[in-house]
Amino acid sequence: MSAPTELGDHMILLALTGVLVLTVGGCACVVWAARGGPRWVHAVATVTLAAGQLVRSGNRRRGITSSGDDGGGE
Repeated sequence: MSAPTELGDHMILLALTGVLVLTVGGCACVVWAARGGPRWVHAVATVTLAAGQLVRSGNRRRGITSSGDDGGGE
């Protein structure tokens, strides 16, 4: 696999990095809000949980289910 060389590749990498940072930050805020935290943390946690609910409901509409089975073993 070669390093990104085109502007489009750099933009995709930047966008995916941004999504990853927002996801990790949102998860951290959910944990922090569960332990107390300031008001803005509760707001970010609420938005994060709502976004997760939207993603899950979108997956159900398309027939994608999360059974919890990793497909391995018995």
